[in-house]
Amino acid sequence: MLRINVLGPVQVERDDRPVRLGPKQVELLAILLVEPGAAIPATRIVDLMWGDERSPGARATLRSHVSHLRQALGAERALITVGTAYRLDVPPDAVDAYRFERWCADARRLVAAGEPDLAERGAALLADALALWRGPAFADVADRSFVLPTVARLDAARRAARRDHAGVLSALGRHAEAVAQLAGAVVDDPYDEGVRRMLALALYAERRVDEAAEVCRDGLVLLRERGLDAPELQELQRDILHRRLPSPRRAADSAKPVRPCLLPPDPPQFVGRAAELRAARRLLADGTATVLVSGAAGVGKTLFATRLAHAMRDDFPHGQLYVTMHGFDPTGVPMTAGEAVRGFLDALGVPPERVPATLDAQVGLYRSLLADRRMLVVLDNVRDTAQARPLLPGASGCATVVVSRSQLPGLVVAEGARPLRLDLLDEGESRELIARRVGAARLAGEPAAVARIVESCGRLPLALAIVAARAATHPEFTLDALAGELRGLDGFAGGDGSADVRAVFSWSYRSLGPAAARLFRLLAAHPGPDLTVAAAAALAGTPADQVRPALRDLAAAHLVVEHTPGRYALHDLLRAYADELGRDDGERPAAVRRALDHYLHTALAADALLWPHRDPLAAPPLAEGVTPQVFAGRDDALAWFTAEHAVLLAGLEQAARAGLDGHGWRLAWAVTNFLARRGHWSDWVRAGLAGVAAAARDGDRAAEAEAHRIVGGAYVRLREFDEARAHYRHALDLFAGLGDLVGEGFTCRSLGWLCEQEGDVGAALRHDQRALELFRRAGHERGEANTLNSVGWCHALLGDHEQAIVHCRRSLALLERLGDPVGMAGAWDSLGYAYRHLDLRAAIACYRQALTLYRQLGDRLNEGLTLRHLGETEYAGGDVDAARLSWRQALDILAEVEHPDTERVRALLDTAA
Repeated sequence: MLRINVLGPVQVERDDRPVRLGPKQVELLAILLVEPGAAIPATRIVDLMWGDERSPGARATLRSHVSHLRQALGAERALITVGTAYRLDVPPDAVDAYRFERWCADARRLVAAGEPDLAERGAALLADALALWRGPAFADVADRSFVLPTVARLDAARRAARRDHAGVLSALGRHAEAVAQLAGAVVDDPYDEGVRRMLALALYAERRVDEAAEVCRDGLVLLRERGLDAPELQELQRDILHRRLPSPRRAADSAKPVRPCLLPPDPPQFVGRAAELRAARRLLADGTATVLVSGAAGVGKTLFATRLAHAMRDDFPHGQLYVTMHGFDPTGVPMTAGEAVRGFLDALGVPPERVPATLDAQVGLYRSLLADRRMLVVLDNVRDTAQARPLLPGASGCATVVVSRSQLPGLVVAEGARPLRLDLLDEGESRELIARRVGAARLAGEPAAVARIVESCGRLPLALAIVAARAATHPEFTLDALAGELRGLDGFAGGDGSADVRAVFSWSYRSLGPAAARLFRLLAAHPGPDLTVAAAAALAGTPADQVRPALRDLAAAHLVVEHTPGRYALHDLLRAYADELGRDDGERPAAVRRALDHYLHTALAADALLWPHRDPLAAPPLAEGVTPQVFAGRDDALAWFTAEHAVLLAGLEQAARAGLDGHGWRLAWAVTNFLARRGHWSDWVRAGLAGVAAAARDGDRAAEAEAHRIVGGAYVRLREFDEARAHYRHALDLFAGLGDLVGEGFTCRSLGWLCEQEGDVGAALRHDQRALELFRRAGHERGEANTLNSVGWCHALLGDHEQAIVHCRRSLALLERLGDPVGMAGAWDSLGYAYRHLDLRAAIACYRQALTLYRQLGDRLNEGLTLRHLGETEYAGGDVDAARLSWRQALDILAEVEHPDTERVRALLDTAA
């Protein structure tokens, strides 16, 4: 039996006995292995093995090495001569790297089944896969460029397998074994915060508390040295030191279905509203679909809705959805229904590739997912009926709580919402609110002062909370003194409380230190609904360690709220007050510039990790005092984009208002890739159109052309082809006028994609050929490499398979040299399709190469489609068992994303049964 091992030094074994290979034979074997099933021309092998040092007799020397390697492999047909090329033809299972990747994939499927017994088998299979490694992949040829992409891919797969193995072991309660795996993973990548968290939790589960805390501490030191803020790791360290973590659960517990709960934390100091809570619960329990909670600003509507939702969690066992619509945000950028429903689809576990393009279709999917479920939906800070209507579930078992300052008569009349108005607290409730924060004993000693405070605050919860916060943080102050300060303020007219709350803001603001007061004024210059410490530091132009105390002071004064760990927000009324204070102090323009600098430079860095092969974009110089965030890797960058999604869209509008159009179109460019990958089609259009307008105002015709191309791509995804073509034509005209061959090339390729989507492959080929000509004239290798694949693909669709292979092979060679795994995966897939009509064995090898890369890239959709095509090719070659396995795997993935090919694959499986 033949075995070829590359997970370490390259080795050949026959019948469990090693076969000696010379250094050049090892190189030859490595060249053949990195392109399995491909016939590699002798000229290319000579170039790779000898380069500029090749002698006139290199071809003859190569033939000698081929002969010796053939003898070493022990099978005449293992190394085949194909004209002037050579192809390695061994069973995939003979190569340890293939077995490693297959065992890892099989193990993950076992674990994903959610059954403890299957998870145990998956853990054992992952252990077997990791045991195949004897050192770095291709260790004795690792310095040769032709193996570097494969080595990098295998090394990343090994790290992922080690993490997955440790995760399964922890889930199974085998924490000591998990610690051993994770300790090695931390050594491999000390900046991976997720791996450190896993190791700390595994150590904690083993009662090695001090070691767990030390793992967190070491990670925080390393991350801070690179300018990274790690609030979750810091919080975990605190929880470990205070023994606040629950006992770990086994896989059987984690296999239970997860229900979404997006509610903010249950407010611990909520008081009063007992009658209103009873009324709301009765309405919802009686089957009322929608309850409308309205009232004046600052009256406590959000806290009421949050307490109500938590109190009724058991009545809605399938989950609770929550979103703040920012209907009355002073920035003037309320959330659209499309943004909100897209967030709900994420929470309900819908993969990006399954999200429909239009709002109507997204709403339809959302309501379908809620059918036959009992779920509660909370829509906070709604401006009008149109903003809320698309988010109403429509399912009889679901209920909605809508929160608004307005009475929304349209919602009451047309949708049957039951109104519930919140008024000011009564005197007893107002006293209880203060007591919850400062203690009942302190109130009992000064009853008259408490009465004056309640009167001065007009029984408005927001004002009372601010006064109580100051009293709590200054126990040395008497309540009588605080009441006296309040009575001495201008603006207390009594009555509805509107004048009172602003005066309380003024009183609380004047008690702040200079740094906190300055930061409060600047918060109104921030574009979005909330911000991190890093963003606050940029806004203020000070280091993060200096801005943290100011944020703590503002939170202690109840002027901002840390609504999720590390993210701070302020009430709409407080934001408006901060806007008043800072409007004329001269700092705002610079603060806006610093904030946009922070988001732009950070977005560009994150985008470079998500799409490392995109041509970089020059950014304006950073303002003094701004330090962009640094990311540990792709997942970290994606998480940042997800958290800052709403802020970045708001930043586009703020850039326009501030006249910073250079920031505007660059920010639109930087967010496009994230929006496209996550399926935010409408936001993609919104960002692209903002970019077009900003670039036009900025007078940058190249940027305007690129922005038109961005919008065109969004419209293709939405299948609005006429709109897409119009924007592509605008882009083409602008690039041509500038003499920008690369821009023309990318736009022509985009037009080719558009034509292919419309079904006109001949037109697509003409656009791609024009793009290829432009890229070659410009000397743009990456554009040429990817367009060669597009040209090849069009030839394949048109039935010219020989030409398809020629172009795709050229594409692959260039992409391999450029180190572009995304493009390589596409080229291998195109080759698989072309070879299906000429050489089934070669087609299978190509599809497997594409499959490996798609798995490495985490591209589930293309993994599923490639598995379908692989199965069809295996079936055509007579390997029915292999075809069934490929189709079963494809069906799992395509059914998960509800792809149109799902039923086709199910039918193929029935045929092969």
